[in-house]
Amino acid sequence: MTHPAIAEDIFGNNFSKALTYHELLATDGTVRGFIGPREVPRLWDRHILNCAVIGEAMPADATVADIGSGAGLPGIPLALARPDLKIFLIEPLLKRSVFLQEVVDKLELSHVEVIRGRAEEKAVRKVVGTVDIVTSRAVAPLGKLATWSLPLVRSGGHMIAMKGSSVHEEIERDAQLIRRAGGGNPKVFTVGEVLVQPTTLISIAKLQ
Repeated sequence: MTHPAIAEDIFGNNFSKALTYHELLATDGTVRGFIGPREVPRLWDRHILNCAVIGEAMPADATVADIGSGAGLPGIPLALARPDLKIFLIEPLLKRSVFLQEVVDKLELSHVEVIRGRAEEKAVRKVVGTVDIVTSRAVAPLGKLATWSLPLVRSGGHMIAMKGSSVHEEIERDAQLIRRAGGGNPKVFTVGEVLVQPTTLISIAKLQ
């Protein structure tokens, strides 16, 4: 599949690695069940590029944890678009964490570390410590996501999650859980205005 022209601008010097990642998702990722066959024609627009642009919401040289990374979304595209970031890919399932390590090794992403486990596990928290930003994509309802994410965020840092059109309903429903996890008032905004479909994000600051 031909890549969108904007991909070269978004990934810059890492564009060739983005091409390789696309190929890995379309082949190994599909065969091993991480990507549905119907998603292959939409990998660039619906998966890779809309994840890469979330870096617009992150400061330079930040430490980032991608929880429930799966096939590396959003963490791998983010790492390719923003090589200044230190990124932890946290994934509990063995077959997915093995794939993630294969991708990291193949793309030579020295600033990315794969950790097998769940964000809420003490062992994971011990390795990761606290980070500037915890991100995620399609992992859990907002309240549960905040409960998992915010303990990994340093005071003053942010949880920045990719969400869909129901995000405002989730905010209203899960406000108490967000506060209990130490989060401030959620902010919803979009990034990637250069894309056909910009990415919707929710940002929640860690207050305590």
